[in-house]
Amino acid sequence: MPPELAVLVKPLAAAVLGGLVCGVVGVWVVLMNIPFVGVAMSHAAFAGAVTGLLLGINPLLVAAVFCLAASLLIGPMAERADIEPNVSLGIIFSVVLGFAFLAIGLMRGPRAEALNMIWGSILLVSTPDLVLMAGATGAVLLFLGLFYKEIQAVLYNREIARAVGIPERALFFAMLVLCGLSVTANLSTIGGLLIFSLIVNPPSAAFQLTYKLKTMYLLSALFGILSCLVGLLVSWLTDAPAGAVIIITSSAVFGLALLFSPKRRKLVS
Repeated sequence: MPPELAVLVKPLAAAVLGGLVCGVVGVWVVLMNIPFVGVAMSHAAFAGAVTGLLLGINPLLVAAVFCLAASLLIGPMAERADIEPNVSLGIIFSVVLGFAFLAIGLMRGPRAEALNMIWGSILLVSTPDLVLMAGATGAVLLFLGLFYKEIQAVLYNREIARAVGIPERALFFAMLVLCGLSVTANLSTIGGLLIFSLIVNPPSAAFQLTYKLKTMYLLSALFGILSCLVGLLVSWLTDAPAGAVIIITSSAVFGLALLFSPKRRKLVS
C-alpha cells in the first residue's frame, strides 16, 4: 500500500466506527425526544477532557467520568424535580459549560490541545482512540442486540413498557450511559462542540424516510458513516476542519431527506 494511502487506514476506521455508533445511539435520542442530550453529553465530555488536561490526567478518562456523571444525573433529576428531561439537560449543560471555560481559563501556557478537543481531528486519530471507539461501538451493538424488543418498547412509550413489566428505567439509564460513552469515544475525532449534530442529524434524516425502526437504525448508521467519510475526504484534500465538514454533510443529508420525505409529501397532500 502506498504510504500516502496507508496513513488513511486509521482515519477511515474512525469514520466508520464513529458514524456507526453515533447513528445508532442517535435513533434513541431522536425517538425519545431528547435531542439536547447530545449537547449536554458533548459539553460534559469536553469539560472533562479540559479538566484532565488541567490536572495532568488522561483527558479521555476524565471525559468519560464527566459523561457518565452527566448521564446518571439526567434521569433522576428529571424524575425527582418533576421536570422534563430536556430541562434537566439544559441545567447540566450550563454546569459543564461553566466547568469547561473555567478549566481553560485556569490553564497556563499553550491551550492548543484543549482547543483541539473543540473541533477534533479525525486525520490524527491514534490507535488508543480506535480501541476506545471500537469498544464503544461494540458495547452499543451488543446492548441493542440483547435488548432489542425491550428498547423498542421503551422508545414507543416508557409508561406502557413499565406496565408490562419491562425495566424501562434501567434501560433508559443504560441508553444514556451508552450515549455518553459514544460521545467520549468520538471526542478527539469529531470534537466536543460538534458531535451532538452527528448524533441528531443522521437519525432525523432516517426518520423522514421510513416508518420501520430497523430501517431507521440502518439508514441512520449509513448516513452517519457517509457524513464521516465525506468529512475525512474533504479534510484530506483541502485541509478543511474535518469535524466541521462532517456536520455540514450530515446537515445536508437531513435537508435532502426532508425534501424527499414521503411523510412530508403525505402531510402536504
